[in-house]
Amino acid sequence: MKDMRGYFGIGVEGISKPMNFGNLARSAHGFGAKFIFTVAPAKRIGAPKSDTAKSQDHVPWYSYPDVASMQMPDDCTLIGVELTPDAVDLPSFRHPTRAAYVLGPEGGSLSPEMIERCDYTVKIPMDFCINVAMAGVVVMYDRMHSMGRFAERPIGAGGPVEERQPHIHGKRLYSGGSRLP
Repeated sequence: MKDMRGYFGIGVEGISKPMNFGNLARSAHGFGAKFIFTVAPAKRIGAPKSDTAKSQDHVPWYSYPDVASMQMPDDCTLIGVELTPDAVDLPSFRHPTRAAYVLGPEGGSLSPEMIERCDYTVKIPMDFCINVAMAGVVVMYDRMHSMGRFAERPIGAGGPVEERQPHIHGKRLYSGGSRLP
């Protein structure tokens, strides 16, 4: 999304279904991901048929054989997406400006090594796990919604009644709206 600051990447550890990765890659491309990755995939992931946007032609894809060899950009915060009791509920999470999100495999979880490597772990507040590509879309949507520039939602049902306000460059605002001298 062009109005968001920073960047993000998204990947999967231990993925076994190329179609799921293709759906995730296509969605990541659409949401403006700067990179996509796999860690220890159970199968070689080529160009899945489900990636109709051919994201590999537009967004770098990285594949790492294990967690230890995984490389992230400098100052990139790694965030695990996992349904665990101690994970932060996604709607309450403040997304970092520079982030990479990693999801677990189908029918499994992120490895203990990956959880240890993550700076944060977040969860989609649900009663059970959903498809890995769908979970990735929920995370990317939440990031876009919380970091993008959109018109305010109206109090009643329906769309916005006012256009979004243009960004004003200047000194930082503090609560109360006053500017620093």
